[in-house]
Amino acid sequence: MPDLAAAGDLAGRTVLIAGATSTSGRAVARALLDAGARVIVVGSDQGRIEALEAELPGVVGERADLTDGDDVLELAMRVHAQVGGVDGVVHLVGGWRGGGGIPGQTEEDYRVLERSFTALRYVSRAFWNDLVGAPAGRIAIVSSTSVERPTAGGANYTAVKAASESWMRSLAQGFSTAGDTAAAVTFRVQSLAGLEDRLADSVVGLWGEDAAELNGRVMELAP
Repeated sequence: MPDLAAAGDLAGRTVLIAGATSTSGRAVARALLDAGARVIVVGSDQGRIEALEAELPGVVGERADLTDGDDVLELAMRVHAQVGGVDGVVHLVGGWRGGGGIPGQTEEDYRVLERSFTALRYVSRAFWNDLVGAPAGRIAIVSSTSVERPTAGGANYTAVKAASESWMRSLAQGFSTAGDTAAAVTFRVQSLAGLEDRLADSVVGLWGEDAAELNGRVMELAP
């Protein structure tokens, strides 16, 4: 992963962060701003969005329910009207719910976890043309090392993460047939706690690497 010396490649680019009000979202937003990017922060809680705008002057806040397809399309229209197309999407919508073995994998927990995958599908579709048409389009998600090492207690969670990774591989294949300027990247972590700044630096570094080499890559972030 290139260091922040490559951050000049981000100057003037627009990056949208979905699920931006988390600790990792704030870290990524700060790093992108420092690298010269225009940053759009998206969340479902207006108060938390306003707090993030106050914390990081320069970000553009947008409230949207990313699990609602119509809301996402309206978000895309607002973004296009305000700043034009986006050059990147960082998808940080997620959460954890575990259970007691396979019988403990409840439908309620699964539906909550599934929201992150639904949001990824809607957001990537709404901004697909932007990413394909950008000089260096990038989309990234954070997944889990449990995809390779699943457990019974985390079956719901891991199933959703595996579906998200599959969707990213589909995006990567679509990018490869559309040209060689866009890339879909998956970061895997065992736990994101304590790795927020590492993730932020890695996201910034995506614009310092060749799209063809990045596209479809899965990278594990370890402490």
